[in-house]
Amino acid sequence: MDPRVEQFMSNVISKNLGEVEFHQAVQEVAESIIPFVEENPKYKHAKILERIAEPERVILFRVPWLDDKGEVQINKGYRIEMNSAIGPYKGGLRFHPTVNLGILKFLAFEQVFKNSLTTLPMGGGKGGSDFDPKGKSDNEVMKFTQSFMTELFRHIGPNTDVPAGDIGVGGREIGFLFGQYKRLRNEFTGVLTGKGIEWGGSLIRPEATGYGSVYFAEEMLKTRNDSMKGKIVTVSGSGNVAQYATEKATELGAKVVTFSDSGGTIYDPNGIDKDKLAFVMELKNIKRGRIKEYAEKYSVEYFEGERPWNIKCDVALPSATQNEITEEDAKTLIANGCYCISEGANMPSVPEAIEVYLDKKILYGPGKAANAGGVAVSGLEMTQNSMRLPWSREQVDERLQQIMINIHETCVKFGTKDDGFINYVDGANIGGFVKVADAMLAQGVV
Repeated sequence: MDPRVEQFMSNVISKNLGEVEFHQAVQEVAESIIPFVEENPKYKHAKILERIAEPERVILFRVPWLDDKGEVQINKGYRIEMNSAIGPYKGGLRFHPTVNLGILKFLAFEQVFKNSLTTLPMGGGKGGSDFDPKGKSDNEVMKFTQSFMTELFRHIGPNTDVPAGDIGVGGREIGFLFGQYKRLRNEFTGVLTGKGIEWGGSLIRPEATGYGSVYFAEEMLKTRNDSMKGKIVTVSGSGNVAQYATEKATELGAKVVTFSDSGGTIYDPNGIDKDKLAFVMELKNIKRGRIKEYAEKYSVEYFEGERPWNIKCDVALPSATQNEITEEDAKTLIANGCYCISEGANMPSVPEAIEVYLDKKILYGPGKAANAGGVAVSGLEMTQNSMRLPWSREQVDERLQQIMINIHETCVKFGTKDDGFINYVDGANIGGFVKVADAMLAQGVV
């Protein structure tokens, strides 16, 4: 490791003990940014990277609620307001038992760069709770979300902090959260994104992250005079991002052959077509079942407890969760012919895996660039709310596609090396950093 990065990380780790995901996210950025900062001393003297790595505000609160048996349950609630140099804090809420301070700080830190790359005026934030919506009734989810918002509402607003959904927070949860905010504040504002289309939501918001990751893969492939058409694609996960990445990849002529969940992976060599995808959407979004049921229905292979990275493919779209691709997985992917990876999830590849991608010079789109489509359309939803004017599906999709093209161009600008190889990690990190850093310089030491 570069001694300058090592010294920087030593300070970050000592201030944020035990927050391993946060350390990982900061180090990945620092390895790109510190050499750049050394060449641009104005950022070094103002300690911009040190300031970006420290949240502007961390809100931690308890969330008591009554379950269907009348028993009191208590969860933790969080909101990390990381950086507001270029706009209101913007980032999702995650409801999952694994949620803790370190994970949310990593996500908020990534969000700062991701939101900057979209070119939209949005700062970075993230929040959530260790509450698990799985297995809970609608009434229990409503009771929890109302209690959660009863505390959170005092810290957010359309010009302050605009949360969205994330893992465990879909349309149902956003609806309950918005209803409680409206009740408490007695106002109808665009304080949350991912809302229902009838009450301020944007068309293609559910599709945006998955669509965006495929659009980004298509742009990367174009740099080698290639496209998604005819490609074999492995997708991890089977939730929102995985579903719509599959839909868009299929639409562009690729064949998606896997889905997974925490139980295991299905492999369908014939491809997951429109009808099979509809089955998965009903299974996961309505019945909240396990992906194993797909294997039983369509008589395909199911690999219990495994992820899809040992299956041959041209393109991989990791769309599940952080650190789902190990160094060995990365080596297996490349040995099996994969030469394009576009991350639909946040930080799904461990640092050693990223080193493998860069060493082999494959097309690798890191999450802060490749999965920025979700927050991009959230930003477009904010715009529509401010205008009180909805846009058509075609208008939003066209804007999303253009934003992903712009992000790709930024990555190419800041990531192209002397030999012509595009290091998308450097490109995304430096491109996202410059806009935020210049705004921070302009605003003084605040």
